[in-house]
Amino acid sequence: MTKAENRAAARAWHQERMRQRAEEVRAEAIATDLAELGRLRHYLIFGRKDRRADREKLMSAIDDYVGEMTGDRTALHAKNHKCG
Repeated sequence: MTKAENRAAARAWHQERMRQRAEEVRAEAIATDLAELGRLRHYLIFGRKDRRADREKLMSAIDDYVGEMTGDRTALHAKNHKCG
């Protein structure tokens, strides 16, 4: 390889590595946000005693936001529960 080819390859590798790191940081931020939103949604379902605010609207807003972040509006819903 010539010096120019080596520099181009190093630059391409660096750009790809930076893209991967940015993707990892974004995935970690989304996971943190989902954990916090999951706790808030759980609180709205099970722990809230104040009935002044409409919890269905709040849960719907959380689900909409999660849908924008992940593409799956039901990402925080219980997955393995069985009725009956």
